[in-house]
Amino acid sequence: MKRPLNPPSVRAPFGHYSHGLLVTGVTDLLVTSGQLGIAPDDTVPDDVEAQAVLCFEAVAAILRGGGMDFSDVIRVAGFVTDRAHFPVYMAVRDRYTRLPRPASTLLIVSGFTRPEFKVEVEVTAARRG
Repeated sequence: MKRPLNPPSVRAPFGHYSHGLLVTGVTDLLVTSGQLGIAPDDTVPDDVEAQAVLCFEAVAAILRGGGMDFSDVIRVAGFVTDRAHFPVYMAVRDRYTRLPRPASTLLIVSGFTRPEFKVEVEVTAARRG
């Protein structure tokens, strides 16, 4: 159902992700909105790792709601507010993603809806129905 695409004519991925992921025979597709590092009680931790964990835990809950898990994720989009957040974000992402590694994009943005937010994550997941 999923086959990573990392052609030898394209530089190898910088981290644990695939340049492309061919998904065949899909009947269920789940797309999340961006999830921010905010707890259900509206608290926002100051550190990037804690925010990233909250983002991925929110995604995990959404996936469960759709009868899926991280093995069904085919694409991750991450957004951070500082280049220094890259390694921390990627380490958290790598703890959650499964093989074959999904396609992944990471962008630096100038900010989110509230200044205390440092990370946002959205995913696309697919599986046979």
